Amino acid sequence: MFHSKSILVIAGLSVFFSACGNLLPHGDAVTDSPWQSFQDAQKTFDLIVPYQTTIEDLKRLKLDPESNANITILNYSDVVRRFIPGASVSLSDLDTGVQECIAAKTACKGYEIDQKSTTRIRFGNFWADFLNFKRKVNVAGWRFNGVLLVMDGKVIYKLTGGQPIIHEVEQSNNPLGPLQSFGESNLINH
Repeated sequence: MFHSKSILVIAGLSVFFSACGNLLPHGDAVTDSPWQSFQDAQKTFDLIVPYQTTIEDLKRLKLDPESNANITILNYSDVVRRFIPGASVSLSDLDTGVQECIAAKTACKGYEIDQKSTTRIRFGNFWADFLNFKRKVNVAGWRFNGVLLVMDGKVIYKLTGGQPIIHEVEQSNNPLGPLQSFGESNLINH
């Protein structure tokens, strides 16, 4: 009788501790976006043809800063800083569309699109994580960047980049566990 009770207790504890991994927090960081993936965003940008795509076309493609919350409008100074970062780059080194935009000064503006989607999932030993001894986090997702220069109602330049696949593993080890942060906060305050 005692033997079967101890087996049940051990089985119950092993199920409890194996399920503890599901108790670790996880989170998502998703930028509000009309795209579900890097490839979706790139396909949209592939439809943009410099000197042909209009502002109305951009609105249909959901690239309107008034309706897409994650588009930054770049003014003349922003464009110059972005494309001529120092004396080593001259205007003649730049793409024709960029040269025209800089020459037009305030008659040209830029759109910067920065879209991302990441998921952070903590994994590993629940108690080591909970007590702050060891924490492991799996980070996965994507990030897309695009720049458009618009003048006279048309796109005159486009550039895309980013990370189609983000996969990182963050790990922290704190030999003192819950006391680790206590010592750090005292050092900061003194």
